Amino acid sequence: MKTELSLKIVNRAIALYYQLKTMTTTKTEYKYVHLDEKNVPIITGSTMKVVELITSVKAYSWTPEELQENYPHLSMSQIYSALAYYWDNQPEIDAEKLRREVGESPLVKRLKAEGVI
Repeated sequence: MKTELSLKIVNRAIALYYQLKTMTTTKTEYKYVHLDEKNVPIITGSTMKVVELITSVKAYSWTPEELQENYPHLSMSQIYSALAYYWDNQPEIDAEKLRREVGESPLVKRLKAEGVI
């Protein structure tokens, strides 16, 4: 029974590895930030979105050092790269974050339903 469970876990881990390996990503000019297939900025070498890191900065006023203490899987280079990406793309990232939190307006929903946009 224990061996079966271990084998299932290993097989799932292998499947996830190949799924992540084959995901389409786009490089950016930032060494530790890439865009996933939905154009969402991700910290390279992790599964963390840049906006998730920024949320911690805004919610807790964490410094880069405090971010590293709380996210020890990220290096300082990854953190600074993600912060630089955010600062250089702040209006777009903030607008996307707000859109996801609030959702689409009734007007946008209607225009999409009508095929206008």
